[in-house]
Amino acid sequence: MSNKLFQGVIHQMKDAIDRVIGVIDENGVIISCSELVKIGEVRQGVREELGYAGEVLALDGYTYRAMSNGSKSDYIIFVEGEDKMAEKMSKLLSISLGNIKNLYDEKYDKGSFIKNIILDNILPSDIYIKSKELHFSTEESRIVFLIKFYGKTDMMPFEMLQNMFPDKSKDYVISVGEHDIVLVKYVKQGTESRDVEKIATNIADTLSTEFYTKVSIGISTIVDNIKDLARAYKEAQIALDVGKVFETEKNILSYENLGIGRLIYQLPTTLCEMFLQEVFKRGSLESLDRETLLTIQSFFENNLNVSETSRKLFVHRNTLVYRLEKIRKLTGLDLREFEHAITFKVALMVKKYLNSKPIKF
Repeated sequence: MSNKLFQGVIHQMKDAIDRVIGVIDENGVIISCSELVKIGEVRQGVREELGYAGEVLALDGYTYRAMSNGSKSDYIIFVEGEDKMAEKMSKLLSISLGNIKNLYDEKYDKGSFIKNIILDNILPSDIYIKSKELHFSTEESRIVFLIKFYGKTDMMPFEMLQNMFPDKSKDYVISVGEHDIVLVKYVKQGTESRDVEKIATNIADTLSTEFYTKVSIGISTIVDNIKDLARAYKEAQIALDVGKVFETEKNILSYENLGIGRLIYQLPTTLCEMFLQEVFKRGSLESLDRETLLTIQSFFENNLNVSETSRKLFVHRNTLVYRLEKIRKLTGLDLREFEHAITFKVALMVKKYLNSKPIKF
């Protein structure tokens, strides 16, 4: 990547400097140059000669200087000419290109560092060591957004997300799959869940508008230590997975608002099947028709209120009572009793969870 980085800068400097300028790598090969035909040439012995000469070397019509980047450099700058102006230009280029490379490396390394943490590719003991090397704050509040795209797009909206969150020292946009992007975002102390969901809504609306594709976003809890980012990433994944089962109409799902669905999702399927067999004997759940199931759903949505439910369903109160009584006879559960209603609600969610699991042969 350094080759492209250096060549891009040198290309922009070409018109301002009327001399040949370029960069030599650790093998003595010219990797970037204002005269493209010279790229790939080998400058034998330059590195050794520069080592003997010290800071700057004038040799065979060129001035050479090690790139300045705060430590021992593998790269050497060269400028056409052996005069004082060539020496000054080499120093200017050395400092400029060295600083540009340092900034690029720091950005790239921090992004890779965060990616390794969330994917569990780094030992916990190494996290603090690497944080110190990169001058990375370990005790800041951060949250993870997992952004998933459905359908085909001509390009991943990676750059657009980066433009939406330009503070590269605090917010990190990371690609983790063909259709998945992670945003690790800094948040202030005391940030509330509704503020976090506003950020997610803004992301979803912007990307859906620009790329005409469905977007789902899983949101983790806020973590205060860098080592907890891996857990936060898993929370965002779980939020999306649980949402696919229990919150199909939503495209923004927060881990802390998953409720009982999160618990059901982590239960073994054998335990779920046993629970259903105990609650619904002799296939009573399968005997409920679509109209009855819609009645039950509306009854739950209206907090077990018979009058409100009948009004929403546009049926007489007695008709609703008759339906509830029919459900009681079929299942043995009276939804007008809170404990029975809770059992029935959980059982329906368990059934939905089992239906979402792939059939095993």
